[in-house]
Amino acid sequence: MSETPDSGYQVLARKYRPATFADLIGQDAMVRTLKNAFEADRIAQAFMLTGIRGTGKTTTARIIAKGLNCIGADGEGGPTTDPCGVCENCVAIAEGRHVDVMEMDAASNTGVQNIRDAIIETVSYRAAQARYKIFIIDEVHMLSTSAFNALLKTLEEPPAHVKFLFATTEIRKVPVTVLSRCQRFDLRRIEPEVMIAHLQRVAGLEGAEIAEDAVALITRAAEGSVRDAMSLLDQAIAHGAGETTADQVRAMLGLADRGRVMDLFEAIMAGDAAKALDELSAQYADGADPVAVLRDLAEITHWLSVISITTDAAEDPTIAPDERARGLVLAEKLPMRVLTRMWQMLLKALEEVAMAPNAMMAAEMAVIRLTHVADLPSPGDLVKKLAETPRPAGGPPSNGGGVGGGVSGPGPQARTGGSAPLGGGGAQAALAPQTGPDLSVYPTFASVVALIESARDIKLLIEVKTALRLVSYAPGRLEVEVTETAPRDLIPRLGRMLQTATGARWGITVASSGGGETIQEQEQAAQRAVEAEVTKHPLMQAVLSRFPNARIAEIRSHADLEMEAAATALEEIPEEADDWDPFEDE
Repeated sequence: MSETPDSGYQVLARKYRPATFADLIGQDAMVRTLKNAFEADRIAQAFMLTGIRGTGKTTTARIIAKGLNCIGADGEGGPTTDPCGVCENCVAIAEGRHVDVMEMDAASNTGVQNIRDAIIETVSYRAAQARYKIFIIDEVHMLSTSAFNALLKTLEEPPAHVKFLFATTEIRKVPVTVLSRCQRFDLRRIEPEVMIAHLQRVAGLEGAEIAEDAVALITRAAEGSVRDAMSLLDQAIAHGAGETTADQVRAMLGLADRGRVMDLFEAIMAGDAAKALDELSAQYADGADPVAVLRDLAEITHWLSVISITTDAAEDPTIAPDERARGLVLAEKLPMRVLTRMWQMLLKALEEVAMAPNAMMAAEMAVIRLTHVADLPSPGDLVKKLAETPRPAGGPPSNGGGVGGGVSGPGPQARTGGSAPLGGGGAQAALAPQTGPDLSVYPTFASVVALIESARDIKLLIEVKTALRLVSYAPGRLEVEVTETAPRDLIPRLGRMLQTATGARWGITVASSGGGETIQEQEQAAQRAVEAEVTKHPLMQAVLSRFPNARIAEIRSHADLEMEAAATALEEIPEEADDWDPFEDE
């Protein structure tokens, strides 16, 4: 780890900026690839470095530039992944004053004219002092489309003495035509273990004492960014005046005590609104930001959800041992449905707090809501509970809920005026368990179709036969798949018809797949089977061979013919004359 010469105070992020690949932390895969490329003399003409802020994109570009132009302490060295750091080229590049290494910010040089002046018109000239002329473009995604297009030809076939090094945090905004001409490296977020060790090493070099849990807080706040972590460490050392504790870091970052946030979480899960509000007020009085408290609650909810699936997630070095133990206990007790509902409501609460004129008031309202819904049953449990509740028979059908809701709750009691009906029973009869309509008389879906036919609802009958594919059936419950031609109101109309005809609500569920053939398709298949069977008959074969163009127009069974003959015979029987007049005097 290199230190630049003293010239006043330097922030830790610059003072301990990696000077070689050996100093670069958390990017082993990229370092290995670059070392192999340098050793095999397979150095690409352009590199694209991408990753979140503070992971070492620009630092890596400068190390590559030094490695390409390093001549060694003796002035005889070639390209290397271990630049000496003492030759003229290494020193000039480290100080940002090398004439052949041009570093530009694409955010302030977005236009095609900037690219033409800085690169296109100078690229043909050889390096003045170094081995390669190197162009480092930071935040390259900020270039305009015209600027990218102007750069394409030069980027594809640059002179042998030119190398391009691009860095970006928004790789998706870089045109694919540019990406295809570059060797891409994705810089990873730094793992917590690596970051903690790095921060402790830097703190030791600075002679500062900082608690382990304080380093863990900084690591968690940095979210994998080394630069953010170094800046926070610099601030924490100054805040602690040589000895930094976790409480000081929390105060510096406006964070709540993680243990106290766990207390708040447990109060919410217990449905204790008073205790939860007291804890939130106490944390606010101690300087915690209400938004930070809600974010911590969301982070705890996510963490508990993950460790309830895999306990390996609990082994996070940024989490204190006592907090880890509490989390494992909570993860075993809380069902996933409660955690997912908590997560959704916290996301909504964070939006409300951001828009509210008073963040604390919005946070208190969010906590009150959370405590009241913590022990609510899930929709599945609610439906199950309603299904187990018998509905009084003989009363009007319940109007609550949709047709496809599956089951209904107890129907409203009929109000009657006047005296009670005669007969024994009274209150005991009213409280006696009632039995609903017997749906066992409809054992198959065919019986339901027959019921629709008997109701003389021809339109509904045709739609049921042509637009519904049966998935499963039980008396009172129906699961179907609808065809593309099905009317939108088919399911509600079918539910109302069945409820009117049977006196009970039917649960109708629409599935996206799994249905069989429609009734119409079944009838057509049966008709085709009959036609095929009739065609095989010797007599029919003889007719078709004698008349090749003949076709079967209609097939009638013996039963149909007998019924038709009987009806015709009844019509031909003459009616007997009846001249009797009831008003004729006898």
